[in-house]
Amino acid sequence: MEPRFDLLDSPTAAKVAKRFYTTSLALQQSALPRTLQELLQLRVSQINGCGFCADAHIKEAAAAGETPLRVGLVAAWRHTTVFTAAERAALAFAEEGTRVADADEGVSDATWAAVREHYDDDQVGALVCLVALINAATRMGVIVHSQGGSYEPGAFAALA
Repeated sequence: MEPRFDLLDSPTAAKVAKRFYTTSLALQQSALPRTLQELLQLRVSQINGCGFCADAHIKEAAAAGETPLRVGLVAAWRHTTVFTAAERAALAFAEEGTRVADADEGVSDATWAAVREHYDDDQVGALVCLVALINAATRMGVIVHSQGGSYEPGAFAALA
């Protein structure tokens, strides 16, 4: 699969990308652990099939201190012992918030209750925004066939 288009070559898309990055800074400064943010973004990237985003969030997770084991197991998180109850709630939330067309209610009441058990109001707000933002980003990447493999940690900062 060949890349179709470089979004940064479009003045409008480049402006949007810069705003995405600025928005992501607010999330990075939230009380959600950075490693958790990267794992959630990786999982959404995997579900949506965005190679570029998966590449970026694998490398950003490592740069944030996440272990190779947990990064490697995030796609199979339900069948592992390496994630806490709070992380499992957030991973279920990210998956259900991504697969909204697959369920009549989107995020289930059980998942919502689990998230509320482990995260305060600000963290829940950050989770909602994080899942929505990475879903938008991955969809853009899939549409234009953005390729994974060459991302360098910290590269998003160049968008500032």
